[in-house]
Amino acid sequence: MSISVVVVDDHPLVVEAILGLLHRIRSDFEIAGIGANAGDVVDLCKRNQPHIAIVDLHMPGDSYRAIAIAIQLSPSTKIVALSESSGVESAIRALDAGASGYVLKGNPTNELTHAISSVMAGDTYVTQSLASREIAGLRDASLRRKAAEAVILSIREKQIVRLLMSGKTNKEIGRAINISEKTVKHYMTVLIQKLNVRNRLEVVIAAQKLHETSAPANIHA
Repeated sequence: MSISVVVVDDHPLVVEAILGLLHRIRSDFEIAGIGANAGDVVDLCKRNQPHIAIVDLHMPGDSYRAIAIAIQLSPSTKIVALSESSGVESAIRALDAGASGYVLKGNPTNELTHAISSVMAGDTYVTQSLASREIAGLRDASLRRKAAEAVILSIREKQIVRLLMSGKTNKEIGRAINISEKTVKHYMTVLIQKLNVRNRLEVVIAAQKLHETSAPANIHA
């Protein structure tokens, strides 16, 4: 079975490079469409229901809004956002809109390869240079380990973290565990406080570190 992909970027050379990369990664990628603006993201996802959409955030139109609409119209599509901005705000907006991956354009091409593999596996991918900087800003490795051991997440919080790491939006998280979107936002606020982070992106990163560094987590219902 082929894996359908759409590529939306207003720079023809970038599109050409991405297409070449996709063909080198796997032979079963099928290019379902190419676009050059935010409106094309919505149209291509609605019409083709692709498995993957690679979307430039800095092209004509509102790419963030287009991602949110595209996900509503094609819920199974995994979106990898490409950005020229190394700021955390852009990554947060992309993930909040529904993107499953965030990659900086200036990074090596193998990072896009990793991002595609991750989102296809159902994970969330954040470009490594950004994730590393954010992690360093939280605390050093030994303090992270101590903090991980001290954090106690409820069963519900763990459910939300798992869904968040799989790329779900607040609305999708609420639907998956049968709670309101407002309640999901409340839990997100609690998680931000518990994990001693500042935003949704850092919740994902801190949760990844918890999984990597902590002993089996304490669970309170």
